[in-house]
Amino acid sequence: MKKRLTIFMIVTVGLLMSGCAQRYKYPNYDIIKPEVTCKPNRKNIDKLLKQFLNKPYVWAEEGPYAFDCSGLTYNIYGQMGVQLPRVARQQALVGKEIGYENLMYGDLIFFGSKNKKNNRITHVGIYLNDGWFAHASSKDRKVTYTNFKDAPEYLERMKICRRYLSEDEKQLYMTCHGKLDKFKTKSAWSTTPWQPGMRVPSKIPE
Repeated sequence: MKKRLTIFMIVTVGLLMSGCAQRYKYPNYDIIKPEVTCKPNRKNIDKLLKQFLNKPYVWAEEGPYAFDCSGLTYNIYGQMGVQLPRVARQQALVGKEIGYENLMYGDLIFFGSKNKKNNRITHVGIYLNDGWFAHASSKDRKVTYTNFKDAPEYLERMKICRRYLSEDEKQLYMTCHGKLDKFKTKSAWSTTPWQPGMRVPSKIPE
């Protein structure tokens, strides 16, 4: 009886593990809410960014092993207990609007078309200092740092900048400036994020 029970347990665990491996489909539109691991401050933004640097760009992923642009910002702020919307166009509706000349470390910069009349948001990055920002780049296929001096096209594409964390780090700016869609989140137990060793997709779904 013991032997049969042991075999049953081994088979069951094997099926569960194989099931986990097969659950991932690209793109994975399931949203995994990050676990809160630290307090909201700029030191922790820097710490998390350094952990994620060079992680691959994978559309619709919010980590911890791969990211798209808004997945990166969603994860970093989420780990600090700041619940941003999942997608860039809605992240741009939350927070305090900041002019480019007043940007501070940790503010988000939102980009779109070079057409000034087109306000559609298609990309987001985290401002660092001295013209540098971090982002999950679909062009570079990874989380990387970019400087506006080296890539002036980003200045032409800039639409709006938002701040969520006050200068003294004692206040959060989470005022909503538009209609937000509701997104259902899941845990890593019920959906599978992209894992190291998986193929990095070269195309973004239309």
